[in-house]
Amino acid sequence: DYEQKYAPDPIYEEWSPKARVWRVYGDEATQIDIEMVAGWREGLDMLLVFAALFSGVVTTFVTTTCKSLQLDLARVTNSLIAEMVSVQRATVHGAEAVDAVPPAVTSFPLQTSDFWVNALWFMSLGLSLSTTLLAVLAKQWIHQYLSVASTGSPRNRCRVRHFRYKALKKWRVPLIIELLPVLMHAALGLFFVGLVIYLCSL
Repeated sequence: DYEQKYAPDPIYEEWSPKARVWRVYGDEATQIDIEMVAGWREGLDMLLVFAALFSGVVTTFVTTTCKSLQLDLARVTNSLIAEMVSVQRATVHGAEAVDAVPPAVTSFPLQTSDFWVNALWFMSLGLSLSTTLLAVLAKQWIHQYLSVASTGSPRNRCRVRHFRYKALKKWRVPLIIELLPVLMHAALGLFFVGLVIYLCSL
């Protein structure tokens, strides 16, 4: 009961900087903010842990499969050695046989499945890392939002809180926090699609 918690204001000072109405507003606003932010913090903490583990798993897969996007130097070397052996054998039969030796294959076509697997997994990793970045920023916004000004009158502290609340709504922080799990689900979906293509190409 605020009437028992705070002494009544002197007459004609009901709207002064230290009036009871500002203290009551501050207490009520603090309670509402704590309840509003509690769910956000818990969800962001779980999301950060999952995103970190998921990013580590995807990075492991990407590190393994991205080699298929590069030229396989071992295959090129083997092809050149095979050409050298064929040329040496052909010299026994004369110059015409040497000219008939097929050239070594120094380039190999990129498999479509390798391209799509790596593209999907890189997109999945990008979404996961973006989710992590936005979650960290959201936690910083929440921390700054809940930090209470230690100086100034109760009226000024209430004004600061209201300014922060309006900024929170203006920048649509609640919407951003609600969309973070959607980004994480999209990253997970892209990873599983790439995984299916990878397994089918084995």
